[in-house]
Amino acid sequence: MNQNYFLLICQLGMGLFWILTYILIIKRGFQDEKYGMPMVAICANISWEFIFTFIFPQNDLQRGISFIWFVLDLVIMWQYLIYGRNEYKKKMSLKLFYTSFLFTLVVSFFMILALSHELQDMEGKYAAFLQNLMMSGLFIGLLLGRGSIAGQSMSIAVCKMIGTLFAAVGFFLYFRTPLITITSMATFMYDVLYIGLVYRLSRK
Repeated sequence: MNQNYFLLICQLGMGLFWILTYILIIKRGFQDEKYGMPMVAICANISWEFIFTFIFPQNDLQRGISFIWFVLDLVIMWQYLIYGRNEYKKKMSLKLFYTSFLFTLVVSFFMILALSHELQDMEGKYAAFLQNLMMSGLFIGLLLGRGSIAGQSMSIAVCKMIGTLFAAVGFFLYFRTPLITITSMATFMYDVLYIGLVYRLSRK
């Protein structure tokens, strides 16, 4: 198979399955009236998508995919700000809740910019793989913290893993680096664990 054609398949697969993941998170969030993505993951995602859509845009296809991700993540962010404040109202004031979110968003934005600058990675690939690993761990933490699949579902977990696998396979075959390879393998193992935990909790 032509290399460019296979890379296109991987790029489209990654983009489409992550779009589906975000749509399913939004759908489940409205159903359960719970946010479906941890705060740090939301801030990192929105920051990455803004930077590599508007500041350092990539090729037209990836820019279009990143823009769709950005729009969907704005809805997920809105769900966090609406449903999260109810979930945390007994633990912190509204002022602290909103301040902590804004602070995390600003830190995430400049951390991704700094990481991309220091690694000379204006495509954001290292930041993307590292924050995807972080996200997988955070989803497990959210699941265990709630003790239920509120805001989560098996379809979300599976689509997230498939989207990440498309990206991992494409990079392993054509842009392999030790850091991205190790990060991809760790992310896959966390995603398998996440699927197992979702299955276990859903049976309850």
